Amino acid sequence: MKISFHTLGCKLNYAETSTYERGFVAHGWDVVPWGKPADVFLVNTCSVTQHAEGKCRGVIRRAHRLCPDAAIVVTGCYASLRPDEVSAIEGVRLVFGGGEKSRVVPDTLALFPGGMQQTEDVTLLGATDAMPAYSSGERTRSFLKVQDGCNNRCAYCTVPLARGSSRNIPISVIVGQAREIAAKGIKEIVLTGVNTGDFGRTTGESFPDLLRALNDVEGIERYRISSIEPNLVTDEIIGWIASGTKFQPHFHIPLQVGNDQLLRKVGRRYDTALFADRIAAIRRALEGPGKPQVFFGIDVIVGLPGETDEMFEDTYRFLSEQIRPAWIHVFPYSRRPGTRAAEMPGQVTERIKTERVARLEELCARLHDDFVESHRGMELSVLWESTDKDGLMEGYTGNYIRVSRPYDPARVGTIENVVL
Repeated sequence: MKISFHTLGCKLNYAETSTYERGFVAHGWDVVPWGKPADVFLVNTCSVTQHAEGKCRGVIRRAHRLCPDAAIVVTGCYASLRPDEVSAIEGVRLVFGGGEKSRVVPDTLALFPGGMQQTEDVTLLGATDAMPAYSSGERTRSFLKVQDGCNNRCAYCTVPLARGSSRNIPISVIVGQAREIAAKGIKEIVLTGVNTGDFGRTTGESFPDLLRALNDVEGIERYRISSIEPNLVTDEIIGWIASGTKFQPHFHIPLQVGNDQLLRKVGRRYDTALFADRIAAIRRALEGPGKPQVFFGIDVIVGLPGETDEMFEDTYRFLSEQIRPAWIHVFPYSRRPGTRAAEMPGQVTERIKTERVARLEELCARLHDDFVESHRGMELSVLWESTDKDGLMEGYTGNYIRVSRPYDPARVGTIENVVL
């Protein structure tokens, strides 16, 4: 049997798709590249915006046109939020997401070895456990899932509806998977989850305990935390990372909006003062003479309901004058059915959202150029990747500056000190 995989959305989805793929390979299936004929197509979907859902539908329909007789399996957030809509697409035979009950054509389950129980019209996949997962498609880094779900229920977000409540994988299991990753020769792990810093809800363990356990895994030389809420960045975590660990000076922290009134309105659990305090605390602990600057990637949503021109200017000034991150991940607000924000007054026009996105993207480009330029002439360690691009190979410093050099296969997967 031949199966092909396609992933849309976040790195958590990529980790889960890789895990599905390894499972099918272990049961004797052949994995073929996407776009080639297969008996089964598995599509891992995203539902963060209307545009993302449209892309998912397009991918499913292209798979059906390629192989009309193939079974199409759809998972991920779009499948979880709108199973009726997904199952109505021609060619779809199984829909599952978030561990909830799934619609299935009865003979489809014969294709899948183990792990599922068929009832009259659904497949039960286990609604409460967080599935362990990690990505294995790259030779230099792996995305390791440590947590799933979220209890915050921010006004604009469908993730709790799609992924469920916050729950985590036991530290012992995560450490075992980190050792598997190390055995593959991978040097860097990125910790991923829906609300990564909320780790420990279901096992009574703590996020600092997880970090310490992973730091002891032999063979892994670098760790990054993919995303952590500002109110969960504790002094304990900062101080421990700064004490000399494998965790890199690279933080991905969501802000969403730099106006306190709007932060309260959409249900965020911090204000701009706390956010600025956490950024400053990290910089005090990790930066200094001869040390690289910390790379901060900041998530921002523009055009939330009720966002006035003045509120947007507050966000712009907060980023450009106080935080000055190395990167801004800018998202236009997308009205999602089932969320409180969808019914709020003051919906912002698409034209205004587009203008605000453009302004923040221009700011991001300037801030990133300044960040990179400030490291010129500094000696930093680079982990080299395997791709040959026009005779060049690329790698990243610990603080996530992309560096290129002439391609040398002997350097792939190695960490080397270079002068930028």
